[in-house]
Amino acid sequence: MSTPTTTPSAKITSLDHLVLTVHSIPLATAWYSKHLGMRHESFVSFSTPSITRHSLIFGSQKINLHESGHEFEPKALNVKPGSADLCFLTDDRVQDVRKRLVEAGVEMVDLKGEEDGDGTVIRTGARGRLRSVYCRDEDGNLVE
Repeated sequence: MSTPTTTPSAKITSLDHLVLTVHSIPLATAWYSKHLGMRHESFVSFSTPSITRHSLIFGSQKINLHESGHEFEPKALNVKPGSADLCFLTDDRVQDVRKRLVEAGVEMVDLKGEEDGDGTVIRTGARGRLRSVYCRDEDGNLVE
C-alpha cells in the first residue's frame, strides 16, 4: 500500500517576527536593549493608524510587544506574560555573555549537574550544537 503524498501549503524559509505579551512595554524594551543589545522601535499599525506598536529589532528579525490586557487582534488564544522560552544566537563567547549578565545583576538559571564548570551547557539548536546560558527577563520568560 502506498503512502499518499501531500504538498505543504507553504515552505517556510525563516522567522520574520514573534509576539511577546509583557506586563510593561517600557520595562521589556529596557531589559532587552540593555542586556541583549536589541533596538526598540515604535511604529504605527497599518490596520489602526491611531495605535502605536512597539518592537525589539535584532539581526533581520523582531519581537513585537503586546502589553497584557491591551493586546492587538488577532492574537494567540491564551496570551500570558512570562510563558515564552526564547533562544537567541550571538557571535560573542557565551562565557563572556554570562559574566556580563551576572555583573549587570541578571539572575542566571543554573542547571546543576549539567554545566561545564563555567555556567554554560551544551544544547542542540536549529543549526546544530550550541553552548547556552539561561536567565529570565522582567516577565519571567526563559531566555537562552
